[in-house]
Amino acid sequence: MHFEKWKNKSVLITGVCGTVGSELLRQISQLGCRRIVGIDNNESDLFFLSQTYAERDEIRLFLCDLRDREEITRKMRGIDIVLHAAALKHVILCEEAPRDAVQTNILGMMNIIDAAEANGVERVLFTSSDKAVNPTNVMGTTKLMGERLITAANAHALQADGPVFASTRFGNVLGSRGSVVPLFARQIAGGGPVTLTDPAMTRFIMTLQEAVRLVMSSVFLAKGGEVFVTKMPVARISDLAEVMIAELAPRHGLPPQEVAVRCIGGKPGEKLYEELLSEEEMRRTLELEDFFAILPAFKSVYRNIDYCYEGLVAEHVSNPYNSRLEQAMSSTELAAYLRVNHILKAEEH
Repeated sequence: MHFEKWKNKSVLITGVCGTVGSELLRQISQLGCRRIVGIDNNESDLFFLSQTYAERDEIRLFLCDLRDREEITRKMRGIDIVLHAAALKHVILCEEAPRDAVQTNILGMMNIIDAAEANGVERVLFTSSDKAVNPTNVMGTTKLMGERLITAANAHALQADGPVFASTRFGNVLGSRGSVVPLFARQIAGGGPVTLTDPAMTRFIMTLQEAVRLVMSSVFLAKGGEVFVTKMPVARISDLAEVMIAELAPRHGLPPQEVAVRCIGGKPGEKLYEELLSEEEMRRTLELEDFFAILPAFKSVYRNIDYCYEGLVAEHVSNPYNSRLEQAMSSTELAAYLRVNHILKAEEH
């Protein structure tokens, strides 16, 4: 994972208080970076996170908003690598406040790009979402626009040694804020019912550690303008509910069979399955060991890029990568996956 390439680098993490951002900070802080700057607009979480790293002089965390272009530019001075994890990510909240979603996820992205170019940053990696593929809601649409802006920024970079811009796209991070795991856990602790929108729903899943490891891997894998799609397993949401009930109900003194599951119907803008690779993108996608690399649809204007990667598996992809077409884990496999990765460990107490 190119651990040695992080040594003596200066890194900026946006959304450092979020689930992915804070794990990025935890892992990168162990790699010998010269300086790590974290920014977030969550005052309370930022204060407590700062206390965790109070003894680390090379780590500085600041209150800052993506919408503040001048402050973003100042915070990026002397930075080598930008990991852009900040965004408004809750589907329903973005649907109810689309202007805010645009200002943070799209205009904020433009501020990141402009600041990176102004400061001569080496690499910028944007953490995107499966909801960016054929989006059916505001949040997914803004994530797709973020990917397009990143790819365009790379294509129009004036200098051959200018910033390398790329994106990484992954599915549901189990246990993250807003994910279904903590919701189901609270419902089980309360005796149920556990609410499903549709028992046929499938999702790509991964652990937080896997997500961050693959984000960090793609930083130095990127040639410029790509979208890296992380390979991951598929789970039926109904299986996840049943496995969690079997695992968690006894911890609360409840017989699993007494915790009901209730179907409440789909939410507006919600898909029965998730897509990570569309049919259009298949034509320009390479398969690597851990990723699919979606190459830019338009060539770079000012520099020639050789998209040659170590660990190339296939030069062509024949199927869209979506959770409806992939084989879902069995209940037994899913239960083992949750246990091995300690997904429900936080719910033990």
